[in-house]
Amino acid sequence: MTGKTAYIGLGSNLGDRRLNIDSAVRMLAEAEGIELARISDIIETEALAQSDQPKYLNAVSELKTTLSAEDLHKRLADIEASLGRVREGKWSPRTIDLDILLFGQDVINSPDLIIPHPQMHLRSFVLKGLCQHNGDLQHPVIKESVNELAERLRGLDFAPNHDLPQLISVAGIIGVGKTTLTKKLASLLGCEVLLEPYDTNPFMPDVYAGKKELALDSQLYFLTSRVMQLDHNALKNGKIYISDYVFDKELIYGRETLTAEQLSLYEKIYQPFSHNVILPVLVIYLTDSSQNCLERIHERNRPYEQKIEQQFLEKLSDDYEQLFSNWKISPIICISMSENLNVEHLANQIKCYTILAESKCR
Repeated sequence: MTGKTAYIGLGSNLGDRRLNIDSAVRMLAEAEGIELARISDIIETEALAQSDQPKYLNAVSELKTTLSAEDLHKRLADIEASLGRVREGKWSPRTIDLDILLFGQDVINSPDLIIPHPQMHLRSFVLKGLCQHNGDLQHPVIKESVNELAERLRGLDFAPNHDLPQLISVAGIIGVGKTTLTKKLASLLGCEVLLEPYDTNPFMPDVYAGKKELALDSQLYFLTSRVMQLDHNALKNGKIYISDYVFDKELIYGRETLTAEQLSLYEKIYQPFSHNVILPVLVIYLTDSSQNCLERIHERNRPYEQKIEQQFLEKLSDDYEQLFSNWKISPIICISMSENLNVEHLANQIKCYTILAESKCR
């Protein structure tokens, strides 16, 4: 059959879930204008947003169709209705859910149909199914493969809340280029910048000069400054912000610069403060060799940074890797700064992870 290749997400969390999916697949295969190619493995997932619901079974089917996207959408709605689907709200349980994920490389934005699916890049269970079919499939808006999109989620699923402040955090070791990139992205996205208060920290020069007794003062200065920047009450709901740090770095630097006694006290202060900050909806994690970062540090020539050693940067790099290997707060876009970076491409991707998705990915 000639026509478009489409990918359909299937889900069920009511009744005989496996039978519901099998029945939907059979009805797809029998439908006129549709040729079912294959179906991914069926996997069980937790319900998004409402944890008191039954678990879902999910899969992704690949098909060829001569139908238009709109007609395919209507056919899927008919199958849902015939299998007892009752529409009671966005997060309501359902006997069967059939969504068009991709329709060739088409981008459709109408009141009744949005393609690609506006949140497919936030669903590991969807991306796993697509990767089974073809990991090189490209998202027609984000312009990245489904393999890459899946890696950003690290096996997790996210349900964005666009009513909250939308924080993008740029992270990485000293000298990797966080502040420069943050400012460029803020200009392209038209959002507010939240920068680390390096230049106003009165203790930093002395700490880098070797006065370890002031390390706790320096860390507390950073902690209180960042809490004030990221406090829920300081940021406006539905507005986008971009910072040149991730708040969780506080403990990394505390463990590297404080004595055991200082760290014990610092951790006690840190914990209640940490509950007041807004969580990022996306992290941009920058990496590069410690040598390249050290060269940037020397080039920007901040006097108090000139004694930083490569070994210290390598230890920070290991700490960041450990932090993000266990990261469960948001998707992570990993970028090597040793390669050419298309900042405009990155900015367009970021839009799909924030409230700007309303205009970009829908």
